[in-house]
Amino acid sequence: MSADRAALQRALDRGEQEGGSVEFKERLTREIHLAHGRMESLAAQLRHRVLSGNGVATYVVGVTDDGGLAGIDPDAFSESMDVLSLLAEEAGAHIEDVQTWGIDANETSIRASTRNGNGGLVGVATIREGAVLDIDSEHIVVGTAGHVDHGKSTLVGSLVTGQADDGEGGTRGYLDVQPHEVQRGLSADLSYAVYGFDDEDGPVRMDNPHRKSDRARVVEESDRLVSFVDTVGHEPWLRTTIRGLVGQKLDYGLLTVAADDGPTKTTREHLGILLATELPTIVAITKTDAVSEERATEVEREVEHLLREVGKVPLRVERHGVDVAIEEVDENVVPILLTSAVTMDGLDALDTMFERLPKTTADSGEFKMYIDRSYSVTGVGAVASGTINSGSVETGDELLLGPMSDGQFRTVEVRSIEMHYHRVDEAKAGRIVGIALKGVREPEIERGMVLLPPDSDPDPVREFEAEVMVLNHPTRIGTGYEPVVHLETVSETAVFEPEGGHLLPGDKGTTRVRFKFRPYLVEEGQRFVFREGQSKGVGTVTNVNPNE
Repeated sequence: MSADRAALQRALDRGEQEGGSVEFKERLTREIHLAHGRMESLAAQLRHRVLSGNGVATYVVGVTDDGGLAGIDPDAFSESMDVLSLLAEEAGAHIEDVQTWGIDANETSIRASTRNGNGGLVGVATIREGAVLDIDSEHIVVGTAGHVDHGKSTLVGSLVTGQADDGEGGTRGYLDVQPHEVQRGLSADLSYAVYGFDDEDGPVRMDNPHRKSDRARVVEESDRLVSFVDTVGHEPWLRTTIRGLVGQKLDYGLLTVAADDGPTKTTREHLGILLATELPTIVAITKTDAVSEERATEVEREVEHLLREVGKVPLRVERHGVDVAIEEVDENVVPILLTSAVTMDGLDALDTMFERLPKTTADSGEFKMYIDRSYSVTGVGAVASGTINSGSVETGDELLLGPMSDGQFRTVEVRSIEMHYHRVDEAKAGRIVGIALKGVREPEIERGMVLLPPDSDPDPVREFEAEVMVLNHPTRIGTGYEPVVHLETVSETAVFEPEGGHLLPGDKGTTRVRFKFRPYLVEEGQRFVFREGQSKGVGTVTNVNPNE
């Protein structure tokens, strides 16, 4: 019997007992179980189960009163979880975790599954005393960049765990989520990590980042959180790196340069993207344990020269101190520090910076979140994930989702919000969250869509005007040029029509940009990156109504 299956079997074996912490429910409905008088009674029952379990109760949904496997369809299971969540809230508790199994109607067997079996779903919900965590701490989001094998993921892994690397990139395994990434030692998609700071006790780190509960503990115990969006250093996945740096609501960039290699072509490209988006950036020279002190100093000088080439002011943390770096860092001043994930040199300085650096993105304004990815959770439904651009969102809110392929928006409801595997009542700008949505199927959600308040009047466009600068191109950009435009989480082929007919490398100019396949929500002032082959450039939206 698998561990997953064993969790259900243990709950069934314990059974419902007077004074016990286990409760069986075939299904829960709003119409019946939230009716006047019934809700209060069921909430009192739930409270009794929680107290009987010393603060934790187990609800098995999709079974009969005697523990028989009934199984219910996904819609009924989702409604049951909604009702159970409301009952828990009424009882001063919250749903901490839900596991589901598909039930084979013919064999009445249990099998762990992410899809429903012929007989429907059975689920085990763990309910814990206390309200759902309400995060109101400062929370900065840091995007990493740098050439492949320059130690991005290893550095972040050592920061969030406080563990020294083994010299073979062992701590990077805490971030990679795909088996082939771990096997090859290369990241192929964005990954995420989090650690925090307690006002009295300092850093709050993860013991085992692979455990969901460990990430949730960090969120719960921290007064200030630092989330990392770890990007991809390998050239074939530059598009994914751009998505991570442009499509997330980042406060700071962290560029890594390996001391045993020095700045590379990819280093220059990633630095260009960070600075083009006007993101305050820190450069960490990694792997200093692998080279002499003279070589580390030589690479430090190379990085300084590189920064001056693009009009930025380098600031050596070793010479000027952490306090000065925190005070001076902005889109023009770039702190540089020497680090080693093996010896942990320089990581204390990074801790101090991340603990004290001010948040640069604003919480104000109406709620807006561009969707970076979507997935489906059995018993919960469609989940849209991304970084909140502005405002805040609460469980139960109605939102607009779109634009769909026809340019229309759809009304959806926030079923629940999760941040680093911890359910929260509310999330604010800068938080990386997964929002479970009612009223839409997961296949209908696409990257580049946006979530907005219900009273918004969004006007998606296929075409806009922009001021652009060509960073690199083998010849010149002319009318009909078709790069991929990366704007917020949008990654879409577009057609350029430059004013004057063409743009040369290094040129700045105005161009009309037309999405090739579908409309998106674009706003004046948004910055974007475009690329096609070796050609790259940056731009700013200047007019979303070019035909008026």
